[in-house]
Amino acid sequence: MSAKYLNVDAIDFRYLLLDAYKKMDISEQEVMVILMIDHLLKDGNDFITPDLLALKMTLSTKEIDNVMASLMKKEFLTYETVDGKMVTSLNPLKTKLYKQLQVAMEKDRANLHSAERSAILNRLYPYFEKRLNRTLSPLENDAIIGWLDDAYSEEDIRNALEDALAQRKRSFKSIDKLLRVARSKADIAQEGYTGVNGKWDKDIAHTIEIARTKWIDDEEE
Repeated sequence: MSAKYLNVDAIDFRYLLLDAYKKMDISEQEVMVILMIDHLLKDGNDFITPDLLALKMTLSTKEIDNVMASLMKKEFLTYETVDGKMVTSLNPLKTKLYKQLQVAMEKDRANLHSAERSAILNRLYPYFEKRLNRTLSPLENDAIIGWLDDAYSEEDIRNALEDALAQRKRSFKSIDKLLRVARSKADIAQEGYTGVNGKWDKDIAHTIEIARTKWIDDEEE
């Protein structure tokens, strides 16, 4: 999820802090001071001082002052001027926490996408080999990967293969054409035009034909 689309209020800041403070080298004392500052800010106190925190905590004013100095040094806590008055802000810490969340979400999404993609390929390769009754060449495997890269679904690819076989055509060029034609029709039906280029990459097609010369291409040009 892009940072600008990540709603910082969607996930509780306190949860993220407690989940990540050890990784961020934040001590337990610092966590308690942060949580108390956050509590007081939400309670309408704009300018938080060690004296004010000491009224709510068992730590001494001096201890709190040292903790706040450490948080400012780590760039987790700042004092800003807003509308002409000084206010306490935890925004630097919140920004870092939500940034970590964004990175973790993107990593999980990438891992999930990679796992899903591998599962799809592990189904498509044997399906093609069974229906074509032969082993696929490395370039034909790459062609299937290319279709996935072009956002064709597993169902789209299977249907194109079956349509090609129904037309007594067994080449990957035929399957590619059927995929593009199907997408063009869908685009026109939905938008009134298509951005799909119906031209097969001749160099790739030629290379595939060379790589599989032991099989007869039954498609008539």
